Amino acid sequence: MSFLNVKAQADCILGVGITDDDTLIEVFQMNKFQQENLANFGGELKYRNELLNNQLENIKRRHPQSNSEELMQLAGKYKNIMDSMQLVQAMIDKKVLSLFNEKQYELYLSLCKEASRSPFVIVPKVYLDSAASKQR
Repeated sequence: MSFLNVKAQADCILGVGITDDDTLIEVFQMNKFQQENLANFGGELKYRNELLNNQLENIKRRHPQSNSEELMQLAGKYKNIMDSMQLVQAMIDKKVLSLFNEKQYELYLSLCKEASRSPFVIVPKVYLDSAASKQR
């Protein structure tokens, strides 16, 4: 019997909202539809992170910190919010990745491999313009 494989590599994030949109658009040669969705998803990420940042500020302001037990509770709450931010980033990145065609996704996979990161698994989208070019 073997133990379950523990994930050793970090997730391969696109960094929507962190990486400049123009860089993502250029690297992955995004079409107009993808560019519009990238901007929308970036706005969604910003909104969700603002809510989480507000929670962090409220916790820091209102949580007692007079002894080590209270500090440990504060650290646990802080970690939960930071984990939520990480989950939101992954969710938004997956939304953008789900718009990728096969070539864009293959590029993403190769960049992840080069960076020794674990890619998110998605099913590439088939666009009519890319399907037409394959038939030629």
